[in-house]
Parts: sequence; C-alpha cells; structure tokens
Amino acid sequence: MEEIERSKEDLVALTADLIGFDTTAHEIGAPPRDEARLQEHLAQRLGAVGAQTEIWEPKIEDLTGSRLVPPGLTFEGRPQMLARFAGAGHGRSLLLNGHIDVVSSEPRNRWTSDPNQAQVRNGRLYGRGAVDMKGGIAAMVVAAETLMRLGVRLAGDLLICTVTDEESTGAGGAAAVAHGVAADAAIVTEASGFDVWTACRGSLIPTITVVGRPGHAGWSAADPGDGGAVNAIEKMGIVSEALRHLERQWHGRADQHHPHLSPGDIIPTMISGGEWIVTIPASCRLTYHVAYLPGQADADGWGSKVEAEIAGCIERAANADPWLAEHQPTIEWGPGVPPAEVPSDHPIVRVMLDAGADIGRPGRATGFDNWHDGATFTRFGGTPAICFGPSDVRSAHTIDESVAVGDLVACAQAIAVGALRFSGQVGA
Repeated sequence: MEEIERSKEDLVALTADLIGFDTTAHEIGAPPRDEARLQEHLAQRLGAVGAQTEIWEPKIEDLTGSRLVPPGLTFEGRPQMLARFAGAGHGRSLLLNGHIDVVSSEPRNRWTSDPNQAQVRNGRLYGRGAVDMKGGIAAMVVAAETLMRLGVRLAGDLLICTVTDEESTGAGGAAAVAHGVAADAAIVTEASGFDVWTACRGSLIPTITVVGRPGHAGWSAADPGDGGAVNAIEKMGIVSEALRHLERQWHGRADQHHPHLSPGDIIPTMISGGEWIVTIPASCRLTYHVAYLPGQADADGWGSKVEAEIAGCIERAANADPWLAEHQPTIEWGPGVPPAEVPSDHPIVRVMLDAGADIGRPGRATGFDNWHDGATFTRFGGTPAICFGPSDVRSAHTIDESVAVGDLVACAQAIAVGALRFSGQVGA
C-alpha cells in the first residue's frame, strides 16, 4: 500500500496518457481510432515488468451467432490485449478486466477543459474516461506493476485483459471469452464506489414498427374501414400504453424482487414517424431499452422469455384495436446483453470486501442496474466476475467527467491486496 501511494504521480500520469488516446465508442463502418496504440502502450508497459503479452484482432467468424455482436461489426484496427503474470501454479488465478472505449465527449464546448487532455484540479482528474473506465484500468495496471516490482510471486496466474466495444455492444468481452480468456475469478474495475457489484441486469433493444394510412392532415379522419387515413403515431400510443402497463405489472411481481437490483424496466428511448408536416403519418417506429433480472433469463443466459412476454403484450393490445388487428405491429430485436450474478459467498466477493476495509474504504455487496463486461465472463466464460472500482458511476458519461486522485490510489491498493489474498503469495 505504501509503495502504491509513492506511485501516485505515475498512476495519475498513466490515467492521463490513456485519456489522451481517442477511443470513442465505435460506430459500424467507421475507421478505427487510437485503440491499437492504446493497447500497444499497455502491453509494452506490462511486458516491461515481466508479463507475457498478446495483442490480437478477433476474427468476426469466431463470434458468429453471438447476440453481443451486431451485423457489420469488425475488429479491424481495434485489437484486444491480454497480459499474463505466471504464478507458481498451485493457487487461484485472477483476471483483471476493463474496457478501453469511452462515450462521445459531445457537447465538447460545454467542458471546462479539453476532454482528451486530462487535467488535475482540486484533487480530481478530469477527462473523458477518467472514471469510465481508464482510471480503473490504470489502477489495475499499477497494482500489478507494484506487485512485480516488489518481487511478489503469486500462487496463481494474474491476468490483465483490456477490451473494446463495451459502451456500444459488448463485443470486445465476447471476443475475449471466445479467445479463451478465463480465470478462477475476475474483477472488472468499473466505478463501483468501492462497493462489490455481484449482479447486473441484462438488456434487450426492441424496435417496434406500426403502420398507418396516410392522408391530408387538414381533413377530418374518416372511418378507416371506409378507406380514411389512420395515424400511425396515435396507433403507436396503444402499443406504448400496453408496455407501460406491463412494466407496472413487473414492478408488482414477486419474481421481480432482487436483493441488489431494481425490478425490470421497459423504457422508450427513440421514436420516429411521419413523412410530411401536413400528412397523416403512414408509419411510426419506437425503440425501447428493456432491462431484466438474472431470474428472468432463460437456460442459455438470454432474455428469450422476456422477448416472448413483450411480444405477447403487444399482440394482445393490437388484437383489441380493429386497425392493428389487421396490421400487426412488427418487432426487430437488436443486439442484447445478458444479466449475471455471482453468489454472495464466492471467495472473490469476500476478498474484495475485506480489501476495501483494509484500505479504509469499506463497501458492501450490491448490484448494478445497468450492465458490464463481467456478465459476459460470468455467463459465457466460466469466470465469476465482480465489479470493484473507484469513485461513483454517476460521474460517468457526463460533462467534466472526473475521478478523485485519492480514489485511484485506493483502488490500486485494494486490487493489489485482493490479488494477494485471492491467489496467495509464494515469495517476494
């Protein structure tokens, strides 16, 4: 802990370096940004203290069928990175994971300072990705470097894996799992405020389309049965009200009670419709973000049961309306992410709760209502993954995103202590 405290300036400098790489979340068809340069920077640094490192561009055919990978995505110019510190071979292995992509900095003109040029002001480091999650990546890198610099050899392997595509799809974590990245447990250094996140909700992205029949908006609508106009936006209101009612039902159901997570949500996020300002709209599209609990997942870890429930709700609402009964709404399901949960008595949970207490940042076991890459490692990689990281997630995705410098130091200390406790030490 003292050695990491002495490395504070280096930890701040590494976080600032990572912020300086433009790794804004990828859009399909767009060229790569600085993903490869950032991964090479980390690999060189970790290799210098004894790690075996690997940088690879995943082959999209290795991920065929994964719902975490949207059509058209490629990893060209956007590699993943794995560093491995070999242990003695008779202890538990530990994976440290973080995503290198960040959300857009727009509107940039409202930032106090350049979001890609980190600044320290009043004990806080400002910049896009400071807390989500380049600060957490820097903390886990410095934790590993410190253990190696002190000559510590762990009983089990210590792995560091940094991935792309968490903010947009989850494809980077899926690529790491497909590549064989696994351990006895994992810590994702998202901004948990030193709590241990043991569970997260999954999400589905349905886009619903309702068709109407156009006509002049200046005339009174005639009976649709007589060929009159039908307003698709108004008909979409029937669908949205039905889904709002379903959400209220969810919140009252016993299977929606979870000790660490909120009940499922069905939230409208994007809407479009209409063709001209004086024309009754012929179509309307409405996209939802549907969050669901681990207990709602099917045997494969996905939300097929939730999809069926939503589709049934829309069909029942449509069948009660003469127009929609004859012109059924359609649903397109976008890429989704799975929910996950690690048992509260798993050793990694206890270890990180104790590590937080050791550094004077005691936390609690709780959950995250959104999603993180740990769910992919847990569900599909056989690696129980928790989140433990600095600061407060509410600073993420905001203007003037920031993290307290003291939190970065404390996070690195806790990760180092946790690695020692979880894997065991055989020499120094």
